[in-house]
Amino acid sequence: MGDILAHESELLGLVKEYLDFAEFEDTLKIFSKECRIKGKPLSKTAGGSLRDSKSKIIQKDLVAAFDSGDQKMFFDLWEEHIPVSVRDGDSLARKLEFYLHIHFAIYPLKHSIGRPDKEELDERISYFKTFLETKGAALSQTTEFLPFYALPFVPNPMVHPSFKELFQLLYVGMLTFRAAELPTLSLGITQVPRVPGKYQDSWTPELKLKLEKFLALIFKANNTPKLLTLYRENGQSNKEMLQQLHQQLVEAERRSMTYLKRYSKIQADYHNLIGVTAELVDSLEATVSGKMITPEYLQSVCVRLFSNQMRQSLAHSVDFTRPGTASTMLRASLAPGKSKDVPLLPSLDYEKLKKDLIFGSDRLKAFLLQALRWRLTTSHPGEQRETVLQAYISNDLLDCHSNNQRNVLQLLHAKSEVVRQYMARLVNAFASLAEGRLYLAQNMKVLRMLEERLKEEDKDIITRENVLGALQKFSLRRPLQTAMIRDGLIFWLMEILKDPDGLSDYTLEYSVALLMNLCLRSAGKNMCAKVAGLVLKVLSDLLGHENHEIQPYVNGALYSILSVPSIREEARAMGMEDILRCFIKEGNAEMIRQIEFIIKQLNSEELPDGVLESDDDEDEDDEEDHDTLEADLDKDELIQPQHGELSGEKLLTTEYLGIMTNTGKMKRRGPTGGQWGTDEPLRRPVTPGGHRSGYPA
Repeated sequence: MGDILAHESELLGLVKEYLDFAEFEDTLKIFSKECRIKGKPLSKTAGGSLRDSKSKIIQKDLVAAFDSGDQKMFFDLWEEHIPVSVRDGDSLARKLEFYLHIHFAIYPLKHSIGRPDKEELDERISYFKTFLETKGAALSQTTEFLPFYALPFVPNPMVHPSFKELFQLLYVGMLTFRAAELPTLSLGITQVPRVPGKYQDSWTPELKLKLEKFLALIFKANNTPKLLTLYRENGQSNKEMLQQLHQQLVEAERRSMTYLKRYSKIQADYHNLIGVTAELVDSLEATVSGKMITPEYLQSVCVRLFSNQMRQSLAHSVDFTRPGTASTMLRASLAPGKSKDVPLLPSLDYEKLKKDLIFGSDRLKAFLLQALRWRLTTSHPGEQRETVLQAYISNDLLDCHSNNQRNVLQLLHAKSEVVRQYMARLVNAFASLAEGRLYLAQNMKVLRMLEERLKEEDKDIITRENVLGALQKFSLRRPLQTAMIRDGLIFWLMEILKDPDGLSDYTLEYSVALLMNLCLRSAGKNMCAKVAGLVLKVLSDLLGHENHEIQPYVNGALYSILSVPSIREEARAMGMEDILRCFIKEGNAEMIRQIEFIIKQLNSEELPDGVLESDDDEDEDDEEDHDTLEADLDKDELIQPQHGELSGEKLLTTEYLGIMTNTGKMKRRGPTGGQWGTDEPLRRPVTPGGHRSGYPA
């Protein structure tokens, strides 16, 4: 009881301080009155009223410096009284500070009577440039602020279209004019609008209002009552602990999956070795009876044991009649760094599979589509994956060659969102492999269905991602490129890329990569020329996007379309060179060299020689030989098996086991020889997965 009484005054003071801060005026009056009646002392919060008074003075000084254009005083007060954590960590504060620097940089242009002081103007512009190169560089990847990085380099910003909002004037009582539309008075370095009458700045008052609101919030936050501070600190501690535990759980699950894969591989190797061992024991028993082991039998045993890389040489160059050959090859196959043989997956009953995919329940369809996709994505690259894909293709798993009204492809338009999504994932997995693309491309109805699904799908982001991913991989093949261009897919891409921040990373990356592949064709360039202004605006905005993975595709698209004279003319008119040069200071060496190529293309007058992408011969394919199955194919699974329900490989091998539906390995094509220098923008179609892996198409 004594401890409570000792701290009672301080506790009551904390409650009073919080009620005052939260503006519970009536509650505070009743609380204070009851404390007086009961004789409870209320401790005064140290410096509460003094802080309020000092905060108001600081706010007043900041606003006065803003109005008078006193740049030094304003930013001295700003850095002294606005916490570093707010200035550097709060996005609102960083954006506001950027606009404040613009305000002070152009202050002489907007408020000088007659000719502005050139020395003062140069000093302010220099201060603004220093800000852009240091603290302001953090916003250089933001579309909203990108044009302002060219402000210090524009000789006449008042009439430049990119800065019209800064110099917007309102004629009081009459009409609104832009600075560029008003009569001007030549000042040498710039021109200031001058007409009779009274003009009122429209941009500065809006900025001032934002500043006043921000200061009010900040100084109120700085006077946070102690009771609220104690609560936040305790809550933050618990939050950090939960985050740490969640991270540990994620890491444990990741390790568990890794160990499970290793266990599965060891188990498969074990079964394989047991089978071979049993056969060898039988052979040894046979030799006791006088039966000889033939070289052909020895070769068949070794083929099952050795790695894939050694199999081709076994059949042609290895002489098994020589003593010690088999043991030497076995030791080589088990040497460090060499992969062991991976067994083929069991054959499936594809007739039963397709029947259930068409007529089964939605839940069964989803589990089957998932299991078939996992067969591809989790199989080992090489013979195992090739055999799986070849079995799918030879049995026409997706009904690409079927004329039946009800077929597996129709699942792209299923009523169930889960079925639509899992079908799109499977098609995307097919399209990720060169032979899978060839299979899908043999029937143009696959392309038409994907285009329809892409334009209609507005409920499920992952479905749209996978459809878009499949179409982007289709764009490696010239006939499909031509069809997509004719179908107006470039216009659809332009619409969604107007708002890149509203797209997922996958959608953004594959949309830009698809746009680039289509722009590499003459037909695609001509289509872009019809909406040159929109295309250039979208691509210039994407140049500064925070997702750096899209930069090679943006550069490639720009370089390609700028070979069209009408697009070059439009780009010059909008100041494209100034925008591009802003990125030379910020990008890495490779991106800088690519931008220099684009600027050279922008300033050229003729089509460059030897441009591969201008050749519209449908007989030549831009197909790449490397297969890339990205991890996104299996992300965020929607369904999980319930108790006793089968899924994955267990579902396939339990309910759909077939006989000899696996076929031999496919013949792989050699690499296509089209290469480019990494310093230049991309000139051949690629997929994001293949480009990241370093495989040019």
